[in-house]
Order: sequence, then C-alpha cells, then structure tokens
Amino acid sequence: MSSLMKSTAILTIGMFLSKVLGLVYVFPFYAIIGQENVALYSYAYIPYTIMLSVAISGAPIAVSKFVSKYNSIGDYESGRKLVKSGLLIMTITGFLSFLILFLLATPIAHLVIKDEEQIFSVAQIASVIRWVSFALIVVPFMSLVRGFFQGYDHMKPTAISQLIEQIVRIIALLIGSFLIVKVFGGLAETAISFAVFSAFIGALGGLLVLYYYWKRLKPEFDLKLSQSVSSGKLSYKEIYSEVIRYSIPFVFVGVANPLFQLVDMLTFNTAMANIGLSSVTDLYLSMLNFTTHKIVIIPVMLATGFSMALVPTITKYFTSGEHTQLIHAMDKTYQILLFVTLPAVVGISILSKDIYHLLYSNDAMGASILAAYAPVAILFAFFQVTAALLQGIDYQKWIVFSLLTGILVKLTVNIPLIEAFQTKGAIIATAMGYTVSIVINMVVLKKALNYRSFVVIRRSILITILTAIMAAIVIIVHKLLLLMGVAETKWQALLYLTICATVGVVVYGYCSLRVGLAQKLLGERITRISRKLGM
Repeated sequence: MSSLMKSTAILTIGMFLSKVLGLVYVFPFYAIIGQENVALYSYAYIPYTIMLSVAISGAPIAVSKFVSKYNSIGDYESGRKLVKSGLLIMTITGFLSFLILFLLATPIAHLVIKDEEQIFSVAQIASVIRWVSFALIVVPFMSLVRGFFQGYDHMKPTAISQLIEQIVRIIALLIGSFLIVKVFGGLAETAISFAVFSAFIGALGGLLVLYYYWKRLKPEFDLKLSQSVSSGKLSYKEIYSEVIRYSIPFVFVGVANPLFQLVDMLTFNTAMANIGLSSVTDLYLSMLNFTTHKIVIIPVMLATGFSMALVPTITKYFTSGEHTQLIHAMDKTYQILLFVTLPAVVGISILSKDIYHLLYSNDAMGASILAAYAPVAILFAFFQVTAALLQGIDYQKWIVFSLLTGILVKLTVNIPLIEAFQTKGAIIATAMGYTVSIVINMVVLKKALNYRSFVVIRRSILITILTAIMAAIVIIVHKLLLLMGVAETKWQALLYLTICATVGVVVYGYCSLRVGLAQKLLGERITRISRKLGM
C-alpha cells in the first residue's frame, strides 16, 4: 500500500504543478486576447483532446498494466518487445490522427456555428483546429514511453515530463501571443492559432525529458531483461491483442470529459438560439468549457494520480489472488478521494465570486457558473477511479457501457435543460450523465468482487460532517469580510480568498486530526505530526 501511496504522490504532485501552471497561464493569456476571444481557443481544444485520446489509445495506463503484469511473473522480455515495436506504431497513429483532425477542421466548425449572431465564423474556428492538430504527431509516441516507465513503478519520468511539457508550452504560448498582439499589433485570432500550436512545441520538450530518463534507466531495464524467465513466448499478435483490449476502455476514460464537453459544444448554441440568446452563447459556452472548467478540474488531479497508480497495483493484487489487499486498496482510495475533493469543491463554490474575479474578471455570470459547476468535480473524480478499478480487474467492457450510457443521458436531456436553465442546465445534464456512469461502475465492482465496505460509508458521513463545519465557518468569515466592503479589485479578492482559504484549511485540518481521520487515511507521518501537536 505504501508503494501505491508513493506512486500516487509522485504523479499527483507532478499533475498538481502541471494543472496549476495550466490555470496560471490563463490569466495573462486572457488579458492578452480579451474575454470575447477565449471561446475561439476552447473550440479548438475540445476536438483536439478527443483526437488525442483516440491517438494514444489509453497507452500510458494500458502499457503500464501490460508491463506490470508480465514483470510480476518475471517476463521482462514481453514489455521490451512491446515498447520497441510500439514506438513505430504510435508514431504512425499520431500522424494519422493529425491528418484526420486537420482535414475535418471545417466540418467540425460547421457543426459549432448555429446562428449568424455568433461571434466567430466557420473559417476562424477551422483555422485554430488545424493549428492545434500538429501536437498529435508527437504526443502518442510520448504516451507509450510513459506507460513503460510506469509499468516498472518509475512514476517520476511521467510526472517530470508532463511538467516540462506544460512549462515549455506555456512559455511559447505567452511569449508568442504577447509578441503577436502587443508588439506587432496582430489579430487575436493569429495569437490564438500560435497558442494552440504551442502544444506541439511543449510536446517536444516533454519528449526530451523522457529520452533523458530512458538513457538513465536503461541499465536497470537491461539487467532485468537478462533475468527474464520466459523470453519471447508471446507473439506480437498476442501482445497487441492484449494491449488493445486494455486500451479501448482507457480511450473512453480519457475521452469521457471531452465527450461531455463536445455534447455541449454541439448542442449548447442550438439550445441558446432556440431561446433567443445567440448573442451571448459563445461567451457563456467559453465560461462553461474553458474558464470555469480550468478551475473545477484541479481537485480531480488526485483522482487522475490514483487512476494511473492504481491500475498496475490492482492488477498485481488481482492476478496474484490477494483479495484482502485489493479491497483495502479500494477502501483507502475512495476515502482519500472524498477526503480531499469534497472540501475543495465546497470551498470553490462558496468563494466562486472572489475566485473568478481574481483569475479572470468581476463577472457575476462566470462566478455563478463556477459555483454550480464545482461540485461536479467529485463525479469526474469518482468516474476515473471506478473505471481504473474495473480496468485493474479485467472488466473493461463495462467502462465502455457505463460511459456510453452516461453520454446518452447527457444527449437526451441537454437541450431541454439548457432551454430551461441556460448554462446551469448543461451542468445538471453533465452531473446526471456522470452519476449514471458511476452507479453502473460501482454495481459491477460490487458484483465482481463481492465488495461492500461499511467503513467507507461511515467515514464518508464523517468527511461530510467535517466539510459542513468547515463550510459554515468559511461562510461566516466571508460574510464578515464583506461587511468591511465588497472586493472591488483583484488585490482585495486575493486578500479575501487567502483569509477564507486559510481558515478553511485550518478548521478542516484541525477537525480531521482531532477525530483521528487524517491519521488513519494519510499514514504514519501525519500521525507523528499529530502527536507532536498533542492530538
């Protein structure tokens, strides 16, 4: 279990820093291109993300599962055989994905534009989609190497390469867009085209990091290869049929969130036009799919870290018949996930006005969408983790079924709910779709593993109570601050946020330590700290 927690911590820290950078760059970029142009940027990224998920075919986790499985029985040859041949295949896959997205840019743009009152034209949207498609050439190649490292329980190369990839992308994006708009007086559309192309530049940076780690770790891999107990027994056909079987569900897991966003992208403008709101539909959709989503997705990083670290661990326990350890890993995962994400999303909802003001602008609609959207992050997180658990026990087909069912629910209710509640209707439809998918996943896990855990239920209730206490105190503190004056500047918003967030962390941390919950979930180090504090 300590290995799982260490692996999760490495991936989560890397992803946390990557997500923070992915949020921080938005502020200056938002200021450079202006609020009205953010939607154009988001229109390019949703189809890109979907094609990226298809291109990499769930490679990092699927490959890590394959390598971990065969390493556990001493067959190191099969993993090396996979990575050698897979690099060529992923390069071809990436190039084909680039071509498909590049050529489909105009048809996709036609699906988005629903009314002449919308801000952007078909040509503008198609142009930015073409520019972002170049990143698909490099990223699939990287994903295979990351999966190989993870199969050997080396999580640092993935975490650091993701971080460097993000840093290089953001530097290129900000410098390029600033020069285009502020120095050369170019169009915001040109700056956005370069900004989306920076994903390709960032991917090259991540690839260099992986090359460094490959050279560094190759002696270890070669040593284990020389000790392989069943070299060459698996044919390429057997290897790839197994990896593809693992990969398909991960394509769906990776594409889950973008697919829900794609439903909004394709139906939101129609629904808003139906109720006479075409003039604001681009702005509201950019708030839903880009500005608020950037914030909401941050609490989900723990789930992503757990998902990537869980699969090889759960596979190992399941393959070796260690049922008790498997159930214990599931229990711990559910509890830690709720322990971290619930207070985070509640805090974001309570402080949404100040958060949106600080990060973007003092916009009541943006703050309202953020407050409504934040709680859905819990559903994002639990879908990822339950899907990872199903993958670990070889119940992949149920992931596909549960996600497609959830998407069908979203498709069915999206337009009626948007027409009734505007942007919040899209959020409600997303929550309904994810809830259906999660329920299906958890029912399958219960049947497959005879899983039931009263300790998870008890501690979930306790976490909810502690979060409610924290929320009540933060609301009171925030109300007292507002009596001193509304936050009219970003500095005031930052001050109010800092005070309220500090109070929330202290109250939640104290309460969880006082009742012993933090010690039970987070291990010996927290226990030692609590003893020093006299708890």
